Formats: sequence, structure tokens, C-alpha cells
Amino acid sequence: MVLSTVLVVGYIVLLIVVAARARTAREYEDFSIAKRSLPLALVFGSLCATYVGPGFSIGFVGRGHNSGFLFLFIGAAYAVQNILVGLLVAPKLRELKGCYTLGDAIGQKYGARCQLVAGIISVLLCTLFAAVMISAGGRVLQNMLGVPKWLAVAGVAIVTTSYTTFGGLRASVITDAYHFALHAFLFCGILLFELLTHFKGGAASFAQEAIAATTSGFESTTPLEIVTFIIAFLLGETLIPPYANLALASKTTKVSRASFVLAGCFAVLWFAVMIAIGVVARPLVAADTSEDSILLKLVKATVPQAGYAVMIVALLSVILSSLDSLLNAGAVVFTQDILRRFTLRRDSAALTAGRYSTIIIAAVASGLAVFVPSVIKGLLVCYGIWAPAILPAAIIGLWSKRPRPLAAFLSMIVGTIVGAAVGIVFLVYQQGQGRISKVETPAIVPALACSLVAYLIGHYLQRYVGRADR
Repeated sequence: MVLSTVLVVGYIVLLIVVAARARTAREYEDFSIAKRSLPLALVFGSLCATYVGPGFSIGFVGRGHNSGFLFLFIGAAYAVQNILVGLLVAPKLRELKGCYTLGDAIGQKYGARCQLVAGIISVLLCTLFAAVMISAGGRVLQNMLGVPKWLAVAGVAIVTTSYTTFGGLRASVITDAYHFALHAFLFCGILLFELLTHFKGGAASFAQEAIAATTSGFESTTPLEIVTFIIAFLLGETLIPPYANLALASKTTKVSRASFVLAGCFAVLWFAVMIAIGVVARPLVAADTSEDSILLKLVKATVPQAGYAVMIVALLSVILSSLDSLLNAGAVVFTQDILRRFTLRRDSAALTAGRYSTIIIAAVASGLAVFVPSVIKGLLVCYGIWAPAILPAAIIGLWSKRPRPLAAFLSMIVGTIVGAAVGIVFLVYQQGQGRISKVETPAIVPALACSLVAYLIGHYLQRYVGRADR
């Protein structure tokens, strides 16, 4: 207990030092997009550190334990998404002038009203994503220090908010790169340690466990569930505000393109390592262990206390990497796409608003964190809203020569309403039944279909209402 506390305190002090060296943002452009000066190494490191958060570490280890390498095939859709964004979307986004957010890009294509709607949706989703990260971080800290959940949640939120509020995007990116280097090597080391010291039978035994788990995963998963998982991981995090902001903050279009492509390639390796850890845990962790506890139980049971404490600190860094990017992106979106539509013309006022917005979003997300059922489920609910609400309008707008505002407006409204309504009804049904439904991603498919239909309807209706709504 003493060692764990010392390591956590030492880690927090080191984190604050690293963030302080990134210097406090003194201009709004520095706070929001780091003056468009981020090099390849920092953008790549921040992208990887953001997406290998609790969903793709804690969550994927749990899925590897329960369904073997089934989720490697599903996770490959996420890697493909990163590569496609790098090749087709991120450079076009970076080429736009005067953009601080994805909402700015939508505003340039469709008008101020659509930018305001996109901003509201983006802030909502950043807050929901942040709630998932805070919940996961609170669970880790609670497990490590034995403190009440509310105190653990508050601790995670306060530490992350402190350096994100003052340092802005640059501090977030630099600390993310530091986190990425720490946990990428450590988690690979955990896998090797478990294989060499606790997993008996060598490669042949590992292959048997992997085949058994993967076969069981395919047998217990319906085709509809697999399809919806693939769609969710392919589209659910595409151009979410932290990624869009990194594309805009890249030094050049080439840096933007290469960062996303390399991050997509790394994703496959990361998923393979996490799932392999889950397979290793099968004979070492009880089968009825909850999905989000398998990694913690495995390491606590097999790794010496000092190693366990270091792993927990690294796991906490994974979560903080995702959280700080979401808080910064949410604050920038709220300031740029909502407040600056009506006021805050001065740079200093926008910078102050961005800092206060960071604190407010963190506070709201902390309150919502107690309602998150599990990491993967929380992410899937967010995916079911984000993709239908934003992607049709954003991607068609970037590639279309004459995008029509009414189409984007209807698509975003319908996608948000359907995605949120189906997701809420599904969660309430699950809790009422006290069981896990066979289909875990029901919202994204119907919501995306409705959003695309709404876009088409708006596209053709625009002929009759003209372009005055711009």
C-alpha cells in the first residue's frame, strides 16, 4: 500500500513537471491547435496514446479472455479507419484555412447554423467519452489505493484537468507522447513476463487456449453482432474532436497523413498484444471475473507488488492520455463553435473561456461517470451517437463541391436523436432484464441509416427552400 501510494504520487509529480515544461498556453491558437506546429512524432504519439485508452487496453484484454482473437478481426476495422482517414480525410481537413475544429470545417461548407449544431453534438460526445475515461480511471485508482469510488473519480478528473486547463493542446500532446512511450513498452513486457513465468505449456498451450477462446467467441456471437461491432469500430471514432484537432494542428498535410496511417498500423499490433494477454489470463483468472477486472486480477495475482504498482500507474497513464485529449477538444469546440458564434471576439477572452470550459466539462463528465456500465459498453453508446450525427455531413461536405446546408442540418439532428434514443432504450432494457443482450451495438446501424436518409431528403428539399439558411 505504501509503495503504491509513493508511485502514484511520484507519477503525478513527474506528470506535472512534464506538462509544465510544455509551457502554459498564452494565446487561443496555442491552446486550441498548438499554432499548427506539431511534428510527426508528437501527433503520432498523441493519436496512439489517445486511442489505446481503457477501451483498447482493459476492454480488449477482457474480450480476449472471453472470445479470443475474434476482437482482433473486429479491431482491424478501427485500424482501417485510421489509415483511410490519413489517406483521404485528414489532409483535406488540414488544407482548410482558419479552422480550429471539425465544426469550423462544417461551418465553412454548410454555414453557421450547421456549425452550431455540430458544436453542440461534439461537446456532448466529448463529455460522454470523458465520462467513460474517468470511470475507468476511478476504477483503477480505487483498486490500487482502496479509496472510495467518488474520491478516485475526483482524483483522476482533478489531476488531468489541472494540466489540460493551463497547457492546452501542446501540454496534452507532450504528456500523451510521454504516456505512450511508458505504457507501450510496459504492456508488451507484461505479456512476455506472463508467457515466460506463469503460462505453462509454451506456444502449443497458448495456441490451444487461443483456438478454444476464439471458437467459443464465434459460436456465442451472432452475425448481426459481428457486423454491428465492425461498423462501430470502423466509424465510431472517426474524426472525433481530439483526432480532428490533431489533424488541424499538424505541421503540414504530409504530417497529418503520415500520423494517421502509422497510428492505424500500430493499432493492429496493440490489439494483438492486448488480446494475447487476455488469452494468457484464461487459465490464471477465474472464468466469472468481470470483463473490466481481468487485466487487474491477472497482474495482481502473478506480478510482484512493485511490478503491479508500476503497471497500475502505466494503466492510469493510458486513461489520462485519452481523457486530457477529450477535455481539451471539448473545451475548444465549446469555445469556437458555440461561444464565438455570439461573443468572445478577442483572443484573450476566448482563451479564458476555453480554460473554464475544460473545468466545466470535466465536472459534468465526473458526475456521469458513475452511470457507465463498462468501458466497452460506454464506448459503444458514444459510437452509436457520434457516427450517425456527424460523419455523413462531415465527410460528404469535405468531398462535395456544392454541399447543401439543409442536408447536413437534418442529418445531424436525426442522427443524434435516433442514436441517443435507441442507445438509452437499449441500456434501460439491459438493466431491467439484468442480462447481456446478444447485440451490443444496436444504435449505430439504424441511426446511421436514418441519418443518411435525412441527408438525402435535405439535399433534394434544398432546391425548394434555396440557400438562405446559410
